[in-house]
Amino acid sequence: MSADQVKETEKNYLNADHTIKSWLLTTDHKRIAFLYLLSVSFFFFLGSVAAAMIRIELTAPRGWLLSNDVFNKTFSAHGILMVFFFLIPAIPAVMGNFLLPLMIGARDLAFPRLNLVSWYLYMVGGILVLAAMVMGGVDAGWTFYTPLSSSYSSTPISLALVGIFLNGFSSIFTGVNFIATIHKMRAPGMTWFRLPLYVWSHYSTSLIIILGTPVVAMALLLVVLERATGVGIYSPEIGGDPVLFQHLFWFYSHPAVYIMILPAMGIQSEMIACFSRRPVFGYSFVAFSSMAIAVLGFLVWGHHMFISSQSLYLGVIFSLLTFLVAIPSAVKVFNWSVTLYKGSIQFTTPMMYVLAFIGLFVIGGLTGLYLGSLHTDVHLTGTYFIVAHFHYVMVGGTVTAFMGGLHFWWPKITGKMYSEFWGRLSALLVFVGFNVTFFPQFIVGYLGMPRRYHLYHFAPEWQIYHILSTAGSTILGIGFLLPAIYLTHSWFKGKKASQNPWGAKGLEWTHAASPPITENFDKMPIVTEGAYAYNAEADAAEALREMEAAGKLDATPEGEDWWNKMDESKDDEKEAIH
Repeated sequence: MSADQVKETEKNYLNADHTIKSWLLTTDHKRIAFLYLLSVSFFFFLGSVAAAMIRIELTAPRGWLLSNDVFNKTFSAHGILMVFFFLIPAIPAVMGNFLLPLMIGARDLAFPRLNLVSWYLYMVGGILVLAAMVMGGVDAGWTFYTPLSSSYSSTPISLALVGIFLNGFSSIFTGVNFIATIHKMRAPGMTWFRLPLYVWSHYSTSLIIILGTPVVAMALLLVVLERATGVGIYSPEIGGDPVLFQHLFWFYSHPAVYIMILPAMGIQSEMIACFSRRPVFGYSFVAFSSMAIAVLGFLVWGHHMFISSQSLYLGVIFSLLTFLVAIPSAVKVFNWSVTLYKGSIQFTTPMMYVLAFIGLFVIGGLTGLYLGSLHTDVHLTGTYFIVAHFHYVMVGGTVTAFMGGLHFWWPKITGKMYSEFWGRLSALLVFVGFNVTFFPQFIVGYLGMPRRYHLYHFAPEWQIYHILSTAGSTILGIGFLLPAIYLTHSWFKGKKASQNPWGAKGLEWTHAASPPITENFDKMPIVTEGAYAYNAEADAAEALREMEAAGKLDATPEGEDWWNKMDESKDDEKEAIH
């Protein structure tokens, strides 16, 4: 093979073209995913800095450096950046963009240009939000509750809301792209029940995005309209209804929790199957539980409003529905546990994040039942118990899954391996640091510490919990900093990865190079088995070894029977493809 031919075979999506223009005008879903990875990491860093400022300030009952006004703007910045610009887009925009076409055997997403536009809208929205923070900051929190946001606040809220509005369209474009791609661009033989569970999770998530995001976008745009024109929509003194905003906001924002967590659950299914060497137990139940969560998630928004003016009877209905929506989440956890049972578990870095996710998500889910109950929610709502619960689900769930998925597919994304020692250490630090940070907040919240409070000198006995929480956040911060260091090192100095270093199933591992070429595949893959055919391969290999040991791979009747069964299996595969 000539040097030119070798160079041609080594071409991939990363080195196909090195110009800045080729990146900023790319329609390759993998490059767009990489742009998203850089972008969401930047906003995660800014949100983390705001979180660190909050934790340092709360170590003293009377605070350290921040005034009341600056503290309000700091926790608002933390919430806005983390929720709208990291947690919601991180897994769909990064992992979904990169992996979904590879997993179903497609060359790209259905609408490549729309995919690029979604990234530009995300960036423009983020720039507008950062501009609002530089121009004085936002003090209404990430929920923008009225009438504070619509009438009373003098901060540049309108600019921030326009940025979030544009970011919402970015999510909608991504959701439309995913649904069209899954419906129309699957490889031959890739039936619905051969789809990886990761794809099912993104399909469910995309439905939530398309149905829910327009509602919150219009709700926030009406806040801008009221601030600009004085038309009475939400503010009661000019004829508006502030509870209307809560209904519209939470109709989207509770399903938004599942926009964050459903793709994380899809990542979990992929990694559990790979590192336990077993197919996911109850594949169809796990797949349909994603759809059930997507449907039921739209019916429980009222549990955020138990202490508002909504009807008590309506509250009872929302409480019952809240307990109902916990069932499909429990189905996933139980099925993952059964998959791990007697599995050949490999404690790699991604698997460490899998176990961290299960532990943290279970705590977050169980504490959510206290908030779904009318009786206990009256005491706990508005306290640090809410803060702890939310972070156990969102950070303990979404972020650990994102980190696990990033480590799992890092060889596929970059073509390089990283240090397993540092990877496992960072996963351990994240798990320990997270629990030390947020578990004390359950206790101090139960004791009555209100969320969003700057000072708590009226109850100095709470200081020990805040000191513990701040110490834990330091450990957590180190756990997040380490991957930034060793993954960057692996990018430049890491060992070259093979096509399938984990021995995983899935088209992205078995048919695509590491990193993939621009067109994803040299030739169209043909799917002949389910998503997680680990057992079938293991059984066949074991049978082969047994027959070799027994000397039965010659022309004996037993050997002929074995080969005939293999030929029949191939005929069945051909018929399924046809």
